Amino acid sequence: MEKMERKMDRAAQEKIVVSHLSYTYQGATSQALGDVSLRVHAGEFLAVLGHNGSGKSTLAKLLNALYVPTEGTVLVCGLDTRDDELVFEVRQRAGMVFQNPDNQLVATIVEEDVAFGLENIGVPPAQIRVRVDQALRSVGMEEFAQSAPHMLSGGQKQRIAIAGVIAMKPEVIIFDESTAMLDPHGRAEVLATVRRLNAEGITVVWITHYMQEAVTADRVIVVSDGQIALEGTPREVFAQVDRMRELRLDVPEMTEIAHALRERGVGVRADVLDVEEMVEEVCRLSLKN
Repeated sequence: MEKMERKMDRAAQEKIVVSHLSYTYQGATSQALGDVSLRVHAGEFLAVLGHNGSGKSTLAKLLNALYVPTEGTVLVCGLDTRDDELVFEVRQRAGMVFQNPDNQLVATIVEEDVAFGLENIGVPPAQIRVRVDQALRSVGMEEFAQSAPHMLSGGQKQRIAIAGVIAMKPEVIIFDESTAMLDPHGRAEVLATVRRLNAEGITVVWITHYMQEAVTADRVIVVSDGQIALEGTPREVFAQVDRMRELRLDVPEMTEIAHALRERGVGVRADVLDVEEMVEEVCRLSLKN
């Protein structure tokens, strides 16, 4: 009985369960994804990496029920994405933020844009007002409530898009290369917003091709040729520099430097991820010598 209760508790903590998932685009001769299995736990920050064409964006759309599996299953908060009657609820539970912020904004005033989804599902006006205000505060954009979205920076627009998703009160947010079209400042402000939301309990699936964005994730998976090629903590994945190169991916700059030093016989750790850790390694070696 106790064992069964533990199993049920673990199941309740799994926001997404992907089982033997395959997907083939109509007319294609090969699979975009093949036999992928994956679990995303409540409150987790999962980073998904992969080169262009690896299948990571296809996976994102399957997690949000934009696509339906060719084979296998995707369960979002226990809901089967193959069930047509559940698609709307799946998309409420698992919101999605896309790459281009301009393609996600539909209104001429920020607060109206954030309210758009709520109006479409019939939320009472008084509740809409509260939820819009809360969502804008969550992304630090409350002072822009009356602004025109087209006047905002790329990073600000993306934060408005995130606010629109937050207002729907999702349990999971999937970000499909949501910083790809932003400058470094915009990427930093969006990522800071997402990390804050994750700290507040929202489960995050963060799809990116910027390695440094994955450094603070709880877990990293690397998708290649439609399959999961690597999985582990950021340290475990990025320490495999040669394997990452085989998968046509970079590693964080400090990890690359550590790898080069180790090839030259310098005894630094292989899993260095950032400047602070590299400084610690240099100091350790200096004291040792």
